[in-house]
Formats: sequence, C-alpha cells, structure tokens
Amino acid sequence: MRWLKFTAAGKTSWGLVEGDKVTTVTGDPLGEWTKTSQTHALGDVKIELPLVPRTFYCVGLNYLKHLKEAADKAGTVPDIPGRPEIGYRAQNALIAHDENVVIPASATEKIHYEGELVVVIGRKAKHLTEAGAMDCVFGYTIGNDVSERTWQKADRGLWRSKNADTFKPMGPWIETSVDLATMETAIRVNGKETGRFRTNDMIFGIVPFLVELTKYFTLWPGDVIWMGTDGASPDLKDGDVVEIDVTGIGTLRNRFVKEKA
Repeated sequence: MRWLKFTAAGKTSWGLVEGDKVTTVTGDPLGEWTKTSQTHALGDVKIELPLVPRTFYCVGLNYLKHLKEAADKAGTVPDIPGRPEIGYRAQNALIAHDENVVIPASATEKIHYEGELVVVIGRKAKHLTEAGAMDCVFGYTIGNDVSERTWQKADRGLWRSKNADTFKPMGPWIETSVDLATMETAIRVNGKETGRFRTNDMIFGIVPFLVELTKYFTLWPGDVIWMGTDGASPDLKDGDVVEIDVTGIGTLRNRFVKEKA
C-alpha cells in the first residue's frame, strides 16, 4: 500500500495512492482506518508531510563510499564504525514534497543534499531481536538530509548545519512493501543525475540498527529512522531543484531558494 497525507478542497486527509488517483481514507494507517468512495486526481492534491515523528532518528556515515569521501576531504584514513550509531534530527526542519528548502541568508555556498531511505515504525518496540526486528516496520519513505558544511565544521554540534528550518524534506508518501535487495537511489539536480547507489549497500542494515537502538530506547508508531547516504553532493545554489528517486517508493522533489538578507 502507498499511504499519502494530502489536502484537497481545504481538508487534510489520509489516502491510498492507486495509479494516478488518491482514495480518501478515514482514520489513521497506524491504527484503525476505513477506505471511502471519495477519490481525487493525484495531480490535483497538495501533498503533505507523510507524518511528523515523535522521535526523529538518523544514521550517519553508513555507506563506504560516503565514508571514504568524507575521510579524503579531511585528509584522514576512513574510520569504519564497529557498531551501528544513532543520531537525531529536529522536527522543525521537516518539509513536504514540492515545498522549498530555504537556504539561510547567512549560509555559505556549501549547501549539500543527502538522499536517504527512511524507515517508518508501525508499532511500539523495545529489545528487538534480529529475528523479529522487521515486524515493527510499517513502511518506507524518502528523505533529503540537507547540510550546511561550513557550519558543520565550525560548530561543536549539528544544531544549525543539519537542523535549520526546511533542511529535512521527507515524502512524498509511505510505501509499505519494497524489495530492499533490488532498490537503487538516484539523485538529480535540475534534471541531471548527480549520484546513484544501491540503497541496501549499507555498512549496517536496518535490522542491526533496530536491534541496537531498542536496547536503549522505545520505538513508537510514527517514529522514523533515516538510513544514511552514499556519494557526495555538488554545492547547491538558489533555484536548484533536487529530486531523489528510490526504487519502489517514488520521487521526492524540492527547490532550493536563498533567503533574502
């Protein structure tokens, strides 16, 4: 199933995407729901954030190529992690498909994308085992982990480099069934492909992260885990449009717009 949060005729609802139509659903896909007879053309609705997570987890340096490129830029030897490591992002940074990423007026030219698979949690979970870890996963969506790299180097934390308003596009919907083994992530800037990698070629896959994370934290329905990226980004500028395509899910598209000083 492909779950969409959308607005039509001034009303925001859940819906199921079926081809080029959206069928309105009452209730919540993470709880009780009922399919209605009301439909809309997909092109006529405003796509909203698929959800706002209770906790917004993220994974850093989870692909070898991305890890090597980061080390090369720093003039160091790649430090491959020995275990899954978890970070956080801020809810205020989330925006929907086709909404603008606003580059702060004080930002430098080092604005980069990171195309990521996003795991959506569907049920409460703690102390998961490898055998049962995936049972808590509801589905998948797409994220763009936008970064201001100059701030990332200058600050002790990631408070503004990763979490400025609009720096975390996510969507366009939640797909409940994918084939992780065959998926590819492709990124385009202004229609030109700038990166492509096998989505599941992670240093640590989804299961190890779920197991490690739930040793310490309770996962709740609607939590999300962004699984990291591979490759490097060009410097993005005012007017650039970034599209992130993930096999079996769809395409997340956002324009980058420079804030006026």
